[in-house]
Amino acid sequence: MATFELYRRSTIGMCLTETLDQMVSGGILSPELAIQVLIQFDKSMTEALESEVKSKVSVKGHLHTYRFCDNVWTFILQNAQLKSEEGQETVDSVKIVACDSKLLTQ
Repeated sequence: MATFELYRRSTIGMCLTETLDQMVSGGILSPELAIQVLIQFDKSMTEALESEVKSKVSVKGHLHTYRFCDNVWTFILQNAQLKSEEGQETVDSVKIVACDSKLLTQ
């Protein structure tokens, strides 16, 4: 199964990467094993989001920037309203990154 590396830029992904870097620098972990851990992280995040998350959110806001590069859409919205079953939240800015999940099966 192919995966995107999007979740490595999340808070938990960056903390994992930083920890793995420290472990490699300290000689505790080999670089090859660190790469395998990151690949497993990508797979686990993709599987967890597909199977565990059932919530839907609608987003409204002023489209500040958009781009499409390498089959990845990036949208930056300002003064965005996020609505879900649990409630509504207004934020100054939100970045949405969207990939075609069909690319994962190729």
